Amino acid sequence: MTSAARNSLFDDSASSKAEAEYSAKDIEVLEGLEPVRRHPGMYVGGTNSSAMHHLFAEILDNAMDEVVSGHADRIEITLEADNWLTVKDNGRGIPVDPHPKFKDKSALEVIMTTLHAGGKFTSKSYQTSGGLHGVGVSVTNALSSHLEVEVARNRKLYGQKFSQGKAQGKLLEMGSVPNRRGTLIRFQPDREIFGSKLNFSPKRLIQMARSKAYLHRGAEIRWNCDPELVEGTDTPHEARFHFPGGLADFLKEKLGKKTTITDSIFSGQVERENRDGSVEWALAWTPQGFGDTDGFINAYCNTIPTPEGGTHVAGMRSALTKGLRAYADIVGQGKKSGIITAEDVLGTAGAMVSVFVTKPAFQGQTKEKLATPSATKAVESAMRDRFDHWLAANPQQSAKLLEWVIGRAEDRIRRRKQKEVSRKSATRKLRLPGKLADCSNNSNEGTEIFLVEGDSAGGSAKQGRDRFTQAILPLKGKILNVASAAPDKIMANQEIKDLVQALGVGIGPKFNIDDLRYERVIIMTDADVDGDHIAALLMTFFYTCMPGLLESGRLFLALPPLYRLTQKGKSAYARNEAHRDELLAGPFSGPGKVEISRFKGLGEMMPAQLKETTMNPATRTLARVTIDRDNLPTTEALVETLMGKKPELRFAFIQEHATETVDLDI
Repeated sequence: MTSAARNSLFDDSASSKAEAEYSAKDIEVLEGLEPVRRHPGMYVGGTNSSAMHHLFAEILDNAMDEVVSGHADRIEITLEADNWLTVKDNGRGIPVDPHPKFKDKSALEVIMTTLHAGGKFTSKSYQTSGGLHGVGVSVTNALSSHLEVEVARNRKLYGQKFSQGKAQGKLLEMGSVPNRRGTLIRFQPDREIFGSKLNFSPKRLIQMARSKAYLHRGAEIRWNCDPELVEGTDTPHEARFHFPGGLADFLKEKLGKKTTITDSIFSGQVERENRDGSVEWALAWTPQGFGDTDGFINAYCNTIPTPEGGTHVAGMRSALTKGLRAYADIVGQGKKSGIITAEDVLGTAGAMVSVFVTKPAFQGQTKEKLATPSATKAVESAMRDRFDHWLAANPQQSAKLLEWVIGRAEDRIRRRKQKEVSRKSATRKLRLPGKLADCSNNSNEGTEIFLVEGDSAGGSAKQGRDRFTQAILPLKGKILNVASAAPDKIMANQEIKDLVQALGVGIGPKFNIDDLRYERVIIMTDADVDGDHIAALLMTFFYTCMPGLLESGRLFLALPPLYRLTQKGKSAYARNEAHRDELLAGPFSGPGKVEISRFKGLGEMMPAQLKETTMNPATRTLARVTIDRDNLPTTEALVETLMGKKPELRFAFIQEHATETVDLDI
């Protein structure tokens, strides 16, 4: 601070001038819904697409509260071409009588134009609800250029219109409606807030609607939109959602045809005492993962998604972890039960939990995390007893689950130890990629590493492997084509870095075959075109950057089957179409129907099938990858043609050989 600035702090004349310039006229009071329009991010998280869809969520939540409280059983959603969205329910309808505090306004107008006004602050109107802050529908109104409300109560229809949060006239009685009840809200998000390019996504709206129907078994939600909005997409313009199975149905849809560790989904629902809430859950474990993640947890409170979890998720994690540890003690695995953590239990699970509580506390208006302390105990007590019974009633499936979870725990501990221990070499430490599931044999004799296409196939391979001698390294999709990439780009590629670290031999001039951590390196990809492409990229990498691996005969291709044939109790696997036809003409040519199933990929195979056909040294077939030193110039020219920087060479090669087919009888 300068001397002049310090002096000004004690200068009475300067202070008096500043005080005179700052007066009551500078204090601005924002009335009604103006704070929402000035700072929409405080209420809906911003002005992006997610924020605009939050407007719909607030209206849908109110309709679902009527369903949950038992006053409605149907919700209709309609999207029009000009970004108008309508939500209609058959509940009690928003009250329309004069409000006792604002006698010149109806209760409906107060609710639509006043923050923190609603019927959910006490349990008189709703035992459980999602919109406890009283700002939901008013925020939607504030951020809409136009909003229309229709209420059918006592066989009469009432209506009122709003614009940017302000009433455009008084509540009107619109006539008799003897066969209608409930609330209809039709609104159009304000372009001044959200811009001219943002529109509702039919796909996103239908996903939000479907999830709500799953969360309450009695709800029926109907969807309709202008057909032109979904033309050329797989989103229907009309749909009806009603799921008697609740979360179990939701999880079954998520799983699709994925292989699960246990035969059945662990699901259930418990009503709390005095009907002041409930807990519902559904879980399944799969080695294949869910897209980009191994597992997921979808949590809800009073039908509101809580993507950041909270106290209800903490209760679920505690119930499952304690339950599985106790089961391990019962079946004689007590020594290993102590290493099990919640992450080991839920890391590859598809988990869903939904709670209804009377006075939920959320972090923030967007309600992304539940903070109600009592939810932890409610969920844990509801799930724990039923999880214990489920484990005891299914001993074979429970043993599979326990083995799977203990295996994950051991892998976690092994990875942690590998990061802590030093390499045998005194000059450098061994750093292994975190996703490597290493074998337990300290020597490289008899060991092998499988380079697997994706986490899904990696999950099946980890289950089917011999943990003592077989390591698994999942690779994310297609690696970099090193034949057409600069050296600095090659070393910056994460998949290549992981591969080099796992093998331990170095790259280029630093390659040393004596440092290879495994006796064999096996490329294991799907038996389809994409799998062949990935295998070609990997072979190009090894040929270009680690030719010594090929020269020493350490590189192999696994040959997984493409088909499985079964007939009258006998079965066989076929590598390709030609092999399938050969089997059909031979061992399977007799009477009786032949069932032929095609594997979509390694991740679709049961771990036992993958082990039998592709990983077990006694039953598998491997193809060794070598370099033909006698025709090295031809090999180098072919690699450059097919994988190099000049696409015209590839085009010419394809044109020249387009009519040729090669059947590799390996």
